[in-house]
Formats: sequence, C-alpha cells, structure tokens
Amino acid sequence: MKVEMKNNLFSERVLGIEMSGIRKFFQKAKPGSINLGIGQPDFPTPEHIKIAGIKAIEDNLTGYTFNTGVPELREAISAKFKRENGLVYSPDQIIVTGGAGEALHIAMESLVDNGDRVLYPDPGFVSYRECAVLAGGIPGGIPVDESLHIKTEVCKEMLDGAKVMVLNSPANPTGAVEDRETIRDLVEYADDAGVTVISDEVYEHFIYDKEHTSAALFGDNVVTINAASKTFSMTGWRIGFVAAEQELIDQMIKVHQYCLTCATSISQYAALAGYTGTNECVHEMKSEYAARRDLLYNGLKDLGFEFPKPEGAFYMFVPMETEMQYKILDAGVVIIPGDAFGKNAVDYARFSYAASRDDITEALKRIESII
Repeated sequence: MKVEMKNNLFSERVLGIEMSGIRKFFQKAKPGSINLGIGQPDFPTPEHIKIAGIKAIEDNLTGYTFNTGVPELREAISAKFKRENGLVYSPDQIIVTGGAGEALHIAMESLVDNGDRVLYPDPGFVSYRECAVLAGGIPGGIPVDESLHIKTEVCKEMLDGAKVMVLNSPANPTGAVEDRETIRDLVEYADDAGVTVISDEVYEHFIYDKEHTSAALFGDNVVTINAASKTFSMTGWRIGFVAAEQELIDQMIKVHQYCLTCATSISQYAALAGYTGTNECVHEMKSEYAARRDLLYNGLKDLGFEFPKPEGAFYMFVPMETEMQYKILDAGVVIIPGDAFGKNAVDYARFSYAASRDDITEALKRIESII
C-alpha cells in the first residue's frame, strides 16, 4: 500500500532543490541515440593507474585511511599544486574527497549560514546552486556576456554583501576560460568585500587557446577544488580534493568525516600513480579533445549555428530554440537543454565532445537531416 507523505515531513532545503536536469533529459533519449550529453571522458583510465588500483587490492590496502586521505597522495597533490599551479599548499591543507562534488559540498557546508548569499556563474554547473541551497544559502547567478565570459563589473556589484562566490574556469557548460586579469580582478575584489572564492578547476588540463590560471594565486581567502576524474579519466573512481587555509580545512574535515569518513582507499592509491607518474596520457587526451572540438564546432557552424568557439573543457554551448533541441533529441542525438544550467540559458543547449570522432560525425549527419 502506498503511503501519502506530506511535504512538511521533509527538509525545506531538500524540497528546494531539483534532480539534475542533465539526468532528466537522458530519460527521454531513444535507444541507439548518440550521446553528446554527459560530461564523461570516453577514454579508459590509463594503464599504470589501473595497475596501481589492482596492486592496492592485492596488497590488502583496503581499509580506512586517514580522514584527510593517504599521506603519500596528499604529498603528491601538494607537489602538483606547486609544479603546475604555482600554489603552496602543505599536505595538511589538503583533503582527499569523494570526487569534486563532495569537495564542493563540504566547502559550502563549512562556509555558508542560513541566509548567506552564494554567487556562481549562470549558466553554470548544476551543483553550484543546489549545494548553496542545501547549506541554507541564497543562490545568485552571475550573468555571462555574449562570449560566455563572466560580466566582471556586474559580478563586482553582486559581490557586496555576499558570503561565497564560485569561479569555474575552464567552465562547464560554456567551455569559457577566464583571462588571468579577470581572475585576479575578481579574487582581489572578493577579498576586499570579505567574500570567499571557491575555485573549481577540474578541467584545468583541457585548455586549447589560453593558459590556466588558479584563483588562489591572488589571495588567501580561496578554496581550490580539483579532481582526478577528468584529468585521468577516472570519473567512476571518485577521487577529488580540496585545498584551503588551515583554519578552513579544520572545519571542512568535520563535515567530511561525518558524510564519508574517507575516500576509497583503492582509488586513492590509483590516483597516487596518476599524480606521480607520466602525464603523457593527459597530453594525448587533450590533443584528441582539440581535434574533436574542431570537428564538432566546424560541423555545427556549417549547419548555420553561430556561437563562440570553446576555449577549454569539452563542451560547446550553442544558442538554439527549445523546439530545435527536441528535434535533435528525436533524431537520436542526446544534448542537454541550457535551462539545466541556470535561468540565463533557456535558449541554449550543451554539446559534449567527450565522444569519438565517429560518433560526432554521425551526430552531425543526424542533425543535418532535420535542419
């Protein structure tokens, strides 16, 4: 017998969030559809990383780790920050998490009180708004311009009185990479306004026309989030990490230990091989993504779509009416409607080129058939 439950039995915070619009749209895809929707690399996890995971199992490294993560992995991440980003984080200032998603969650829970304003790019990744609401915050979307970059002056106006701002460069869903000067300007303004910046840098290695800039280069009141998921094609291994000033890390670890205890030990040792081994696999993926980007971009342009060429990540954000989005879905190509990423992107759709060139070519043929 089905029991009817009243809404007042549930947390208002949970009732205030929605299931991901990305997942909702997948339910409407036809069998045999080409998936240009999900942001998941189609490359296998590199061999040396898989071997390290298998060895961890064989060596019985399958128990709890420290809440903060395996010391060797945190040391490797600390070295990575210094080598690749010019940032100085000690291993004690790093928490290994269950993907970047958990890192974002524990940062929000540690920083946001009821009624605090939380800013994030709109369009932006689906978790930013929902994590803010779950923490009791009041979400606010920062608009982007026609080139899909943050409107800097509008953002500054919104920062006054806010508690947290999320930066995401390279950005999901737009593929935009913010200039070094823009990031410096926003971080320094946020610092003066007493706003903590959460910098989501999970796509840092997939930039094609610019260079990556870490927000923490320009201030101490910055939380840096990253993950092995995209860098090493390890989405299912669920390894992310967060770094910040020690005082904030001490608060985040309390949230982390009660929702996860520790990241999976086997995955941590696999990620260790990634961060201490060769980066050739990452360069190969980047090169292939660049080729796929050009193939999809040129194909959509030839079909009459006009939009900025993405500078990073593996997404294209394409202006199109809702009717066209559903026609493309009916033609057997999965894309994600822009309204899944915020209020400012209703007449857009996100395409992912984390798919093979053959799939992209076939998808373009199917789209051409309905144009």
